[in-house]
Amino acid sequence: MEKNIFDLIIVGGGPAGASAAVYAARKRLKTALILKEWGGQSVVSEDIQNWIGTPHISGMDLAKNLENHVKEYAVDILEIKTGNFVTQTEIVEIEKEKIIKATLENEEEVFGKALLITTGSDRRKLQATNAEKFEYKGLTYCATCDGPMFSDMDVIVIGGGNSGFESAAQLLAYCKSVTLLSRSEPRADKIIVDKLLENPNFKLIKNITIKEIHGEDFVNGLTYVDKFTKEETKISTNGIFVEIGQNPATTWVKDLVELDEEGKVKIDPWTNKASKENLIWAAGDCTNILYQQNNIASGEAIKAIEDIYKALKTQ
Repeated sequence: MEKNIFDLIIVGGGPAGASAAVYAARKRLKTALILKEWGGQSVVSEDIQNWIGTPHISGMDLAKNLENHVKEYAVDILEIKTGNFVTQTEIVEIEKEKIIKATLENEEEVFGKALLITTGSDRRKLQATNAEKFEYKGLTYCATCDGPMFSDMDVIVIGGGNSGFESAAQLLAYCKSVTLLSRSEPRADKIIVDKLLENPNFKLIKNITIKEIHGEDFVNGLTYVDKFTKEETKISTNGIFVEIGQNPATTWVKDLVELDEEGKVKIDPWTNKASKENLIWAAGDCTNILYQQNNIASGEAIKAIEDIYKALKTQ
């Protein structure tokens, strides 16, 4: 039986996947967009203030806008497969041509000449009493998104890696004070640690674990435990920014592309190519790019589509 082979398979329904689908459709690439849900990890945000062109938008509204925009092209050139995970991917040979085969959780098989991975990542959640209760009520996972709302306030950053210290540096531009809590000695680059320690509005507390988040309708403090003395300390704060890493959604392609130590897809930053052959590209938070933001993910995906189009049309 003759197989229906798409030019491109896009997996993921966040800003990267949606942007890629729009650009692929406008270039008349026969595309299959496979996604579990629209919007990505920002869908839970109540007020996104840095989506370019829109000063304020909720995560749910952003997801709906992405869906509506993509569906403008879902006629003859774009096929949308919602509510689906890709469980397995492999390279097969059809009529002497290497093709991507994606198997969905409903056992449907989708074939494409190229694959764009835009499955993003989930931020590692803080494991402490009441942490989930106060998510987006003073406890947030994105300093760039939510930081300006805490201008002239005392805030806490949790996380001793580069992302924690970079967030602290950003927050110091407009917050009254920033206290960084680290479970160990700082793992960030020494240059940024030393620079922040020179700032009188910055304080580093290390070798602790977070026990409990406090508040009523909104965060007002937390309790941490010294790992050596076991002493508990309660401190007040107006906001908590958690920077303890991410879990990229890439296990379904681990046998096809190279992943870094965090499980992120390694890409060529010039083209977003993820494999030596002209078959697989990746964009957004699932890749080993330096910064993770909706606008960056969208731009990275568009850049990938430009290279995919060039590769498909010049093979």
